Amino acid sequence: MDLLHATPIWMDKPEDHDFPAAGNYLSLLLDARYVTEIVKALKKAETVHYFAKDILRASRLSLLPIDDTHVAEDLAKIIRGEKLSPVLLVRGKLHDDAPLTIADGYHRVCTGYHLADNTAIPCRIVDLPDHHDKK
Repeated sequence: MDLLHATPIWMDKPEDHDFPAAGNYLSLLLDARYVTEIVKALKKAETVHYFAKDILRASRLSLLPIDDTHVAEDLAKIIRGEKLSPVLLVRGKLHDDAPLTIADGYHRVCTGYHLADNTAIPCRIVDLPDHHDKK
C-alpha cells in the first residue's frame, strides 16, 4: 500500500477513551469546571470534516514527523485496515489570537496530513465557553 496516496479509514464517532484523554489535556489549560463542560459538549457534538492542513494551520502546531511513535502506529493501523478515531477540537478565537486546540488526536491529524494534506479529518468541534475567562 502506498501510504502517501492511501485514504485513511475513519470511525464514525470517537472512542470512549478519547473523551477522558481530551479532558486530561484540557485540564492543563483550563479550570476543571470548564473542562467538564467542554467534554460534555464534545460528546454531544456532531461529527464534521476539516482538511488536515487547515487543522494544523488553525492550531498553530507543527507537523509531527512520519517516524513519530504515534504517527507510525496510526500508519500501521491504516495498513492493517483498522479505523482511526475522529479528533476532538476546541475552536479558537481569531479576534483574541487564540488558536484552535486539538484536545485529542494531534497525532491522527498529522497521520492524515502525511497521507495527503487535504485529507478530510472527521472532527467533533465545540466553542470555548464564553464565561471561561470571567471571574
